[in-house]
Amino acid sequence: MKFVIEPLGKHHDRAGFSCGQPDLDSWFQLRAGQDEKRNVARVFVALEKGTGEAIPSPVVVGFYSLSSLSLAPDHLPDDVARKLPRYETIPAALIGRLARDQRVRGQGVGELLLADAIRRVLGATRSIA
Repeated sequence: MKFVIEPLGKHHDRAGFSCGQPDLDSWFQLRAGQDEKRNVARVFVALEKGTGEAIPSPVVVGFYSLSSLSLAPDHLPDDVARKLPRYETIPAALIGRLARDQRVRGQGVGELLLADAIRRVLGATRSIA
């Protein structure tokens, strides 16, 4: 099975998603769209890629969220903090939530989501520090 990852949209059906963790399921079904609208997080979804047939509503099989944050150097390991400038805070990216549907367990969707998140963060570093 092939998958595609894209930004969360209103047309994505989130109601049937179940990763087996009630907190993650609830956040995705009820609050992911709100976090997106409020610029708290950017949410990306993995969809089953069609086989040429018309799929009325893309089936969401996974998701992750990305946010920016600032870290205080004293919250970092000493060997890492020593290599950084002495600022009050250091910019960072946070993969806040990541889950894949139970229906695709063992098919590499979690790894695909993590790789996509890292690729997007690294791509952003070309435009922002």
